[in-house]
Amino acid sequence: MKTWILAFRNLRRNRRRSSTTLLAMVIGLTAVLLFGGYTRNINYGLQTSFVRDSGHLQIQRRGYFLYGSGDPVSYAIADYMRIVDAVHDDPQLRSMITVVTPVLAVNGIAGNFAAGVSRTVFGSGIVVDEQSRMRQWNDYGFPTQPEPLALASTPPNAVVIGTGVARILHLCASLKVRGCTDPQPIPGASTPSAASDDVVRLAAAEALSLHADRAAAPAAQIQLLTSNAYGAPNVADLHVVAARKQGVKAVDDMFVQLHLAQAQRLVYGGGQPRVTSIVVQLRHTADMRRARERLLAVLRRTPGGDALDVLDFGTLNPQYGQITGMFGAVFGFIALLIATVVMFTVGNTMNMAVMERTREIGTLRAIGVRDAAVSRIFVCEGFLLGLCGALFGTLLALGGAALINHAGLHWMPPGQTDSVALTVRVWGENAMIVRNALGIWFVATVSAWFPARRAARMPIVEALRFS
Repeated sequence: MKTWILAFRNLRRNRRRSSTTLLAMVIGLTAVLLFGGYTRNINYGLQTSFVRDSGHLQIQRRGYFLYGSGDPVSYAIADYMRIVDAVHDDPQLRSMITVVTPVLAVNGIAGNFAAGVSRTVFGSGIVVDEQSRMRQWNDYGFPTQPEPLALASTPPNAVVIGTGVARILHLCASLKVRGCTDPQPIPGASTPSAASDDVVRLAAAEALSLHADRAAAPAAQIQLLTSNAYGAPNVADLHVVAARKQGVKAVDDMFVQLHLAQAQRLVYGGGQPRVTSIVVQLRHTADMRRARERLLAVLRRTPGGDALDVLDFGTLNPQYGQITGMFGAVFGFIALLIATVVMFTVGNTMNMAVMERTREIGTLRAIGVRDAAVSRIFVCEGFLLGLCGALFGTLLALGGAALINHAGLHWMPPGQTDSVALTVRVWGENAMIVRNALGIWFVATVSAWFPARRAARMPIVEALRFS
């Protein structure tokens, strides 16, 4: 106890130097915790976005993830409803799962024959009600809610396209897409021949005749050409209900989304409908490993389940690991840099204290105080500095995070199309707080040990005559 009292009194002997050292530790820990909270927010935001769109886990035929994008039909899952029912009926999975929904990937060519333009597209057929429930997942409590699916409450032949597809197919004006304009004719460019004009007129007339029984003509119409499961072409005339911007331009220029039944008619016609994946969304991400193991066990008991695999959202979306890994590396570099600054700051403070109290150290040694006791005094000083730095730095970080969270700042996260409120997650991240607070305390204590060791080993005669 006397050692701690002596260490505290020694820190107060030079308040300016002690305050400067303490301030460096407080600012350093605050910066680390604020950036760590910012990194956590990005991690949770990306995870929420991917889980809302593609679930935590997906059941796919083995090899589809690597090879199925070019030939989704060959990797389709037959009798998929039996698998969905088996997942729903499992008592262990029932408590972990929120949504289990089938999805069919669709490749094809979308065209606006009235404008004489077309392009290749890639999209999916979905069960709209189940996908709408998936978009309500908000396990991390983000303040913003996603927009409802544009396919909700639409007829079976409805389709949603990316704004890039709308721009290429000259549908910006009819769909009233913000920030998108249909291109003007280029002077001198080649124009379709009369025969081509006749073909376009016939195609448009045929498309209108297919929907002559409707009360009013749709605002925007496209024709989607696909290859069915038997290799023959199949075409559907679809009503474009909306154009939605996607976070990646390459996806935005190819995105189509339609009802699952319509997609199955395009690919399988009157044959047995299939899907390319079964999306599983969990209540909590922490259950993902346990749910995957249980899903594999359920599939092994299901006929045909041996040919299926279960992939998590991190595997399905490699950019998630890339982005979080990059921010993790930046966070580690900043933490290391600040730890180095704290180490040299505390070390310099302790070195100055040793120099100023050299004769005092010699006197203590002369009256019989042991080397370990002398070292303990300086180590206790570093310990107290680190403890105060950890405490005040944590409090300042919590206050700074609250200030930022209520400042009304917005930013554009990676892969998003709309700005969201800037949030720094420090409060509630107890593991991060404890880990970094212990780190700053440990660095301060170790930094004080080296000067203490030098002071304890100083010869008594040299210490007494030091001036």
